[in-house]
Amino acid sequence: MSSLKDLFLDELADMYDAEKRIAKGLQKLAKAATNEELKDAFMTHLEETQGHVTKLESVFQALGQKAKGKACKATIGLLEEADEISSDNKGSPTINAALISAAQKVEHYEIGSYGTLREWATLLGNDEAAEIIGEILSEEEGANDKLTDIAESAANQEAMTEDSEEGEEEENIPVAERVGKSKSKSGSSRRSSSSARSTSKR
Repeated sequence: MSSLKDLFLDELADMYDAEKRIAKGLQKLAKAATNEELKDAFMTHLEETQGHVTKLESVFQALGQKAKGKACKATIGLLEEADEISSDNKGSPTINAALISAAQKVEHYEIGSYGTLREWATLLGNDEAAEIIGEILSEEEGANDKLTDIAESAANQEAMTEDSEEGEEEENIPVAERVGKSKSKSGSSRRSSSSARSTSKR
């Protein structure tokens, strides 16, 4: 990069591509979510994200440039991870907590990127660009806070359901039976060790 403006435009192109990819990703996250409040949060942020694409076009215009994108490798990776997380937790009580985790990784990347872009726009003396980017940043922070609220009020507790049920099942097993299982495992372990020693001697 030969100047801060060049660096700014390069990063702007990166985020222009990122927002378009994230819009598609949010649709998948909303479809995978089983918590209605989380579904609504994803759909609300989808509308904001579509608006971010338009706002970024205005930023390009404020700098006398034509809007263009540059493949955002970070976002591509984060969205691939989101697809994997969604698939791994499908049908599990952990699904909503997992989706929030994936979405917040994306949000944190955006928050960091837009914070930097706003600072650069200010340094470049383009108040219009700085203001627009500030609006986007505010919405990203709001979306992240909303996800945190849903995680703390519902999703994280839902994710603990399976662990709690397993613990209750263990508690409902008679003590004698639990002890018997423990001895059985212990005996099996000793036999395995003895067998290993015998094999070693041979």
